[in-house]
Amino acid sequence: MRTSASRALLRTLMGVLLATSASFGVSSVAGASGSAAKSVTITIKNFMFSPMKVTVEPGEKIKVVNKDTVTHTLTATGGQFNTGNVGHNATKTFQAPTKRGTYDYICNIHQYMMGEIVVK
Repeated sequence: MRTSASRALLRTLMGVLLATSASFGVSSVAGASGSAAKSVTITIKNFMFSPMKVTVEPGEKIKVVNKDTVTHTLTATGGQFNTGNVGHNATKTFQAPTKRGTYDYICNIHQYMMGEIVVK
């Protein structure tokens, strides 16, 4: 009985952990070799980027999902990346810079929308 209860508790805790990490836009999926493949998603909703700050590996793919009813962009203030227009319910993917550093970004249409990508 104890083993069954322990497994049930572990499954519940894993579900909470996965749900929590998904709400922050980060998910890890174990591959066939057992290594984790990380993907990063930035969601645009209520005229905000969520999460506003992400840390990625050099050249890692970043997915941008627009949940607002208006068009947005995710554009580096230094010009290193730009999704172009991302319409309602649209998704764009781009690669993080390969050079380590901190990259500020905005929405070119609504320039009060800001965020940060840290390449480690």
